[in-house]
Amino acid sequence: MPLALSRNLPLNRPCFRAKRYPMKPEFMHSPVGEDRVFTIILGGGQGTRLFPLTKERAKPAVPLGGKYRLVDIPISNCVNSGLKRIYLLTQFNSASLHRHISQSYKFDHFSRGFVEILAAEQTLTDTSWYQGTADAVRKNLMHLLSHPFEYLLILSGDQLYRMDYRSILKTHVDSGADITVATLPVTRSDVPGFGIMQMNADFRIKRFVEKPKDPAVQDTLRLEREWYPKLGLDGDAELFLANMGIYVFNRAVLTRLLDNDLMDFGKHIIPSAIQTHRVFAHVFHDYWEDIGTIRAFFEANLDLTSVLPRFNFFDMTAPIFTRPRYLPASKINGATIEQSLISDGCIINNSTLNRTLLGIRGIVDQGCTLNRVVVMGNDYYESAQSIADHEARGTPRIGIGKGTSIENAIIDKNARIGNNCVLSPAGKPADVDHPLYYIRDGIVIVPKNASIPHGTVI
Repeated sequence: MPLALSRNLPLNRPCFRAKRYPMKPEFMHSPVGEDRVFTIILGGGQGTRLFPLTKERAKPAVPLGGKYRLVDIPISNCVNSGLKRIYLLTQFNSASLHRHISQSYKFDHFSRGFVEILAAEQTLTDTSWYQGTADAVRKNLMHLLSHPFEYLLILSGDQLYRMDYRSILKTHVDSGADITVATLPVTRSDVPGFGIMQMNADFRIKRFVEKPKDPAVQDTLRLEREWYPKLGLDGDAELFLANMGIYVFNRAVLTRLLDNDLMDFGKHIIPSAIQTHRVFAHVFHDYWEDIGTIRAFFEANLDLTSVLPRFNFFDMTAPIFTRPRYLPASKINGATIEQSLISDGCIINNSTLNRTLLGIRGIVDQGCTLNRVVVMGNDYYESAQSIADHEARGTPRIGIGKGTSIENAIIDKNARIGNNCVLSPAGKPADVDHPLYYIRDGIVIVPKNASIPHGTVI
């Protein structure tokens, strides 16, 4: 069935005929074999727009969909595309990300595949941290160029989508490009948040403007109507081609373009390369979400509970991989559950859940009502002695206590929510900092390891 074009368009207003790119094993027998491609996943900066979820972890390590991490998406896309030589560049709060990678992605001894972390490091010649996406790759060229490859695939670690990267590699090789940029058709409301491109009849990019906000400039970047049939686009919406932050570089071109002080691919490298190199667009036609804000994170997770979610974790033609935990099946001791996802190892006691995502080892005591809630779950099961000790001190046990009502909220890992609490952003400012909780984009966030006392009303 047709899919929505953009994040801001409802699913009942299809705008294009989605062109899917199924896995094609025969492509790996083409000249672009896995030994000719190397992949870098960028771990991102401080993730301030995702705070407090990034208070103690890097953006790619933020939990997603109950049992995954954001970084599982690009790594799984790579594995499903036959690309298994991957460097992950990190800088901020990277301990949990390192642990997740080391426990999740182990290829056999007879494969040359690997997923390795390259953390920002000071050297005798450079004591600075990563200053941007291009600078991060530049500072790791010594490691990167020690491997044989012809094409470098550069990805972001905090986006939700499913792509067969062999399709963009095929576009790159067939067009004779020096650089290929993955692009996504978006509506005008999205334009100020993206780099916007124009291309000619051969899909060669002739203009690139980073995050244009002037309506007059936006008008000059609008996708011409004659492109719609070529790209399988339907409807009357104004469309623009947005940069997805996914690039393919020829090896020699990459080293030349990084032989300078330019810091960012989207802001500096790509716009300047358009004038001197063959830069082509690869147009993507499926669901894609940049998990860059609390609102985007919240809505993307809740959408997974839909009858027909825009991102389908149940698609086993291209599964999403993560750490195997060997948890028991979830136990539900009487409950009313509507349009929700229950992860492994959860315990629910006679409560009501609606449009709720319950993460691994999630515990919901009796008499609770959860509506539009993302519960990230817990890293461990609390022992009987620990529960008794907390009860003796009058503090909550891990999980959500009896008779508690929560609405429009994100409950981070290992949170302790007391009995008879009420958590809702209704009537509150859109952004609040409180010793016990935060409100961002109109969503209550209980941070990791927080404790909300019995009877608390937010």
